[in-house]
Amino acid sequence: MKRAILPLVYAVCLTAAVPTPESHFGHPMGVDRKLLDWSKVVSYFQLLAQNSDRIRFDELGKTTEGRPFIAATIAAPETLRNLDKYREIQAKLADPRTIDDAQAAKLSAEGKTVVLITCSIHSTEVASTMTAVEFAYKLLTDDKPKFQTILQNTIFLLVPSLNPDGVDLVTQWYRKTLGTAHEGVGPPELYQKYVGHDNNRDWYMFSQAETRIAISKLHNVWHPHIVYDVHQQGSYSSRMFVPPWMDPIDPNIDPIIAQLCNAIGSGMASDLTAAGKTGVAINAMYDFWTPGRHYQSYHGGARILSESASARLATPIRVRPEELNQVAAGYSPRERSWNHLEPWGGGEWRLRDIMDDQLIAFESCLFQAAVRREDLLKGFYQIGKRAVQRTIPSAFVIPAAQRDPGAARKLLETLSFGQVEIDRAAQPFTAGGKQYAAGSYIIRIQEPYSSFAKRLLVRQNYPDLRQYPGGPPKRPYDVTAHTLPMLMGVAVDTIPRAFSAEGIRADQFVFTSVSHGNALSGSDTDSWRMLNRSLQAGRRVWRNMTTGDFYLDAAPAGVDARAVRQPRIGVYKSFVPTMDEGWTRWILEQFGFKYTSVVNSDLSHANLRERFDVIVFPSQRSEAIHQGHKQGSMPEEFTGGLGEVGAEALKQFAAKGGALIFLNDSSDYALDYLGAGVKDTLKGISNREFYAPGSLLSVKLELHPLTLGLPKEIAVWFENGPAFEITGRERAIAVYPENHVLASGWLLGEKHLVRRAAIVDVPVGAGHIILFGTRPQYRAQSYQAFKLFFNSLLYFE
Repeated sequence: MKRAILPLVYAVCLTAAVPTPESHFGHPMGVDRKLLDWSKVVSYFQLLAQNSDRIRFDELGKTTEGRPFIAATIAAPETLRNLDKYREIQAKLADPRTIDDAQAAKLSAEGKTVVLITCSIHSTEVASTMTAVEFAYKLLTDDKPKFQTILQNTIFLLVPSLNPDGVDLVTQWYRKTLGTAHEGVGPPELYQKYVGHDNNRDWYMFSQAETRIAISKLHNVWHPHIVYDVHQQGSYSSRMFVPPWMDPIDPNIDPIIAQLCNAIGSGMASDLTAAGKTGVAINAMYDFWTPGRHYQSYHGGARILSESASARLATPIRVRPEELNQVAAGYSPRERSWNHLEPWGGGEWRLRDIMDDQLIAFESCLFQAAVRREDLLKGFYQIGKRAVQRTIPSAFVIPAAQRDPGAARKLLETLSFGQVEIDRAAQPFTAGGKQYAAGSYIIRIQEPYSSFAKRLLVRQNYPDLRQYPGGPPKRPYDVTAHTLPMLMGVAVDTIPRAFSAEGIRADQFVFTSVSHGNALSGSDTDSWRMLNRSLQAGRRVWRNMTTGDFYLDAAPAGVDARAVRQPRIGVYKSFVPTMDEGWTRWILEQFGFKYTSVVNSDLSHANLRERFDVIVFPSQRSEAIHQGHKQGSMPEEFTGGLGEVGAEALKQFAAKGGALIFLNDSSDYALDYLGAGVKDTLKGISNREFYAPGSLLSVKLELHPLTLGLPKEIAVWFENGPAFEITGRERAIAVYPENHVLASGWLLGEKHLVRRAAIVDVPVGAGHIILFGTRPQYRAQSYQAFKLFFNSLLYFE
């Protein structure tokens, strides 16, 4: 009798030792006007691991700003003691080439469902980190049958925040404004140092430290069957969205995965409704198209998203029924429909309400994963098996000789990081009727993650979806094109039929340049890193004004070459934060450019030319630059824009030989306030007539210092930007062709672009205004257009 009681007594004592969230943080989770410090979140999960045998704590790396990036692994104690065994099972099921069906069935019976839940990638969406804290405590201390089923059948990987830096930034800002008229407004800076909200668009380029940690330490190690990413949305639509997703669904996502998303999301919606929660929407607002938002869908797992209605950070709000949106994508928040069965009628909405919904969703997702454990493992194996049995196309070949070796290397490094298998040809071979040199690279379609490679290497054809026949377009949730060879300027050939080639698996990638002599090639993006290192080391550099090549120390005789000096670059940083500004800083740093962030007060002086050669304005609305935050909407020091004084100072800067560079939307500021003489021909045109919400468009490049090192025709990134009509002595640098403008994605109204300029040089006195109707540094992807941007940084008198 005593022997039977002792284990129970031990378990009760162990549970009793687990600290409550309130005892650690000094308040319950979800109380009004309380946010968390990241250090306290980290120490709480450390305490949980010290006091419970159901959880393991890991610091996986450091964030962009040096904070701990952590994950908790929660499961039954016996499972945690045998994690290596379950990782091995997952690895075998993830690669069906290593096992047969009988072995897969045996492993599926033995394995555990792996579920990864990630929180607060967007740091103003504050609830989910608190939900993670409270749910972890409940799972460790509450022995109710559902929790026991979850613990016994799953390996639960919990990331309390994908953006710890932002947790602290938002918390500190919220406390600063607490009790003022500005309580609950967002901070006047990006909540991730470089990319802000776009950190949730980095799941195939892997540019940011946090993305790389999550992929390399969690996704690629554990191959989760389900990844549930927890978000918040605006305050005036549904209370929570869960899948099924809206159309379109990327055809490269296995239908099994899409159906699993439908089933799991519908189960979560059912559980929320059964718990008395209203305002639950499915099959609305969010599509399943862009790989920038989900990685695991191309690696065998279901990607689940929930979006909860927001309060004002931790400050409650009251929503009147008439304030709810009348129409949202796919449903009306005010009306009952098949995908929004019980509308929320308005009322008070607070942080605790968000958490309560998320706690139900966490439990529902994990319980479904637990009770369907063996089926999910079998389905995971089948997804991989279908991938390795593909035959169309046969392969992709990346020729050894590339115009831009640096971009080609980066492309293959990106795919390799995403676990795509890449072979290097040991001998010359023929494929698709074309001869390839030894050293060319081969990506065969018969591998587990070929859908990831295919999604990024081929042209996208986004469907022409309308709100009703003949009506305006249905807005995609994100962008419509992701074709990396076009973005990066890399030659990649699609091989339709099988061929024979001897290859050696590669994880290091080297290309030969097809450009000029022994100079630093103007077509190689790597040359810009060497250029900046050389200039900063005090070396003299010359540039070939025909080829764009750089020469260190001396130029060859008889070559039209000009001395290059390091530009003094200012990057405009508005108190209305814009992600394009962060991407611009990130790109400049990656390629070794020195720059200074400049705010409104810095640009109101007449001596700008003494400080800077170039001032860059990232993509931002014209009025946000000119006016900024309105008086009273933010603390006084963060209100206002450049105003008339700033505009005049910028005109004088250009007249004295400086270069003003405007990217995408900010070009309108130059037209509105600086007198740039061109016309934006797309302004005022309805989206029924013209629409390009994020696509790759073809342009022809003119002879100009900005096009040095580039071919005559390229694809540029276009995202609802301007197009220009030349009206005076301006020079067109890039022009849309007469037909076949769309290279990848979705474009309505091609006729409005034909023969219009995408990039324009506007002379101003001794200087220039450069208008980009594109985003040449788009999300760290558009390596080919980087050179247009970098060339503009040298274009000053």
